[in-house]
Amino acid sequence: MSTKQNFLVTAAILVASLLLSQAIFAEESDEKTVNNIYLVQPGDVLQVNVWKEDDLSNDGVIVRPDGMITFPLVGEIVAAGNSIEKLRSLIATRLTKYIPDPVVTVSVRQLSGNTVYVIGQVNRPGEFQTPHYVDVIQALTMAGGTSTYAALNKIKILRRENGKLHAIPFRYGDIEKGKNLEQNIILKAGDVVLVP
Repeated sequence: MSTKQNFLVTAAILVASLLLSQAIFAEESDEKTVNNIYLVQPGDVLQVNVWKEDDLSNDGVIVRPDGMITFPLVGEIVAAGNSIEKLRSLIATRLTKYIPDPVVTVSVRQLSGNTVYVIGQVNRPGEFQTPHYVDVIQALTMAGGTSTYAALNKIKILRRENGKLHAIPFRYGDIEKGKNLEQNIILKAGDVVLVP
């Protein structure tokens, strides 16, 4: 397959993938699921404001590699893995010891923690920070597509869960044929797409 044909196939699959992702997210929009709620990741930079308490407002709260943040009067609190609303609630609850009915807002200033990696036989291997969740095909597209010598049916997604590394198989050839589309999973922060 020529480079031009490879690019056209990748582009067509990307468009189909985006349409499928939009349809899936539209179906789940009424449910509070992890798929449509951003969870804070280590490396993210948060902005935390407490209304009428300028000394407590901070627009550069970094989520440490251990998933914790430190905030005045609150101390250390687990941020990673929580939604923005859950984190806001946790901070407000801890502040009630010092401030009656605190009004707290939390927002993500920089999405540094939502990073995926694509390595191996791709045109631009590297790490990619994304402001939204991406699937395998989208990650391959960000990496410039696969190279001519890539083993397309031996792609693996490496994911670390509970301290153990798992390899999830991905057969690009099936996706090209419109089969086994469920293998085009949404990547989690820290996932590595390995293209042999």
